[in-house]
Amino acid sequence: MSVLQRMQALLAQLYDAPVEHRVDDFLVTDRAKLAGLLGDRAQEGADEQVFVVQEDDEVRVGVYVDGAVLERLQRSNPLHALDEDNLHDYCTALEGVSHFHYLMWSLTRRRDVSLLELELQAEVDKYASAVALFTRQHNGRFPEGLHARLFHAVSFLPALDDSARKRYEEANRHAARYCRSLEQRFLRARRTRPELWLAELRRFFRCSHQEKIRQLAV
Repeated sequence: MSVLQRMQALLAQLYDAPVEHRVDDFLVTDRAKLAGLLGDRAQEGADEQVFVVQEDDEVRVGVYVDGAVLERLQRSNPLHALDEDNLHDYCTALEGVSHFHYLMWSLTRRRDVSLLELELQAEVDKYASAVALFTRQHNGRFPEGLHARLFHAVSFLPALDDSARKRYEEANRHAARYCRSLEQRFLRARRTRPELWLAELRRFFRCSHQEKIRQLAV
């Protein structure tokens, strides 16, 4: 099983939300091929992009993850040992897998999905899956500093237009607040309650866009 396929399996297990479609079957790793498919819609400088292309009466979904990112992940597999050296590449690839998985899960249920919802869920997915991996790999020890690393020590592609940058910033802000709340309620309390952490993640995953934003606005 490839690294990306194992990431998708991790999300499916985390949220109890399997899908029939495998990310590997929709993967593009060559930037020139991506440009040929999307033209000027290919994000400049991005190492990851999920795209939807209308072709006649069909809709084509694809996942681009830069080949160099995948090569580094194969050499230093975060599913075996997630650390500072591979965290950035892990998050890059996981974001693409998250977008694909959540999009497919929603489409099979005929749920509408906004771009903000996809970004918000991906931010939560990166954090939650990293917590799950790290605690599993370090005998239950909580990853100190992970929240700050993922939500505060961030930057955005300079080529983003104003609306896209605003969307990324809003998703980051909402997810940071939500994940901090999860920590305080379930993982840093006097008695940790990982089973309630997991139940809350699964509940949030299934909320509609409006429900998520309404909850996070409180």
